Amino acid sequence: MSFDQDIYEKQGFGNAVAPMAPYGLLIIDFINGFADPLTFGGGNIADAIECTRGLLAQARQRQWPIVHTRVVYQGDGADANIFALKVPPILALREDAPESQIVPQLQPVTGELVLRKTSPSAFFGTSLAAWLSLRGIRTLLIAGCTTSGCVRASVVDAMCHGFRPLVVTDCVGDRSLQAHEANLFDMNQKYATLMARDVALEATTKAENGASV
Repeated sequence: MSFDQDIYEKQGFGNAVAPMAPYGLLIIDFINGFADPLTFGGGNIADAIECTRGLLAQARQRQWPIVHTRVVYQGDGADANIFALKVPPILALREDAPESQIVPQLQPVTGELVLRKTSPSAFFGTSLAAWLSLRGIRTLLIAGCTTSGCVRASVVDAMCHGFRPLVVTDCVGDRSLQAHEANLFDMNQKYATLMARDVALEATTKAENGASV
């Protein structure tokens, strides 16, 4: 796919925004329903979940604030919204539904925030921005799915709230690889810094130690 890189460069898009400590980690919607190709999954989501295991382990070791999100609708569907009109099966993701539970590989531990949401962005209608601000977060590393949906929406809102989004490219996934690549390109041009997991962990270590990235 051609992304017209030249015109973006000529117009001044894609400026580098270096990560700055303190850091936080946001893991978006790695729930059973999105891990299952027969429900909402497919593409490279399973690979992204596996890669996120190492990212989560490092975030815990470094004692970063960590947030997991789940899509959870009210049992009777009374909180159905426009998102549910576009994707009616999403209403099956209710509090006790197996499909709405965080995947076993990434189970939260004590002290990690589990945030329930009904819209694509992890920020919309939630306390996430205040929670991150209270902990002094400047750069928010982002993993999860889908790249073209809830990840992108959360990245845009993170930027709008003044956080530096760092999309960990091998820890985000989409049922459509074409949509995944196109949205990574677009986020890199306009909203976020993109790094593979190991590069991101190295860069954040340097920044925490006061070295230039």
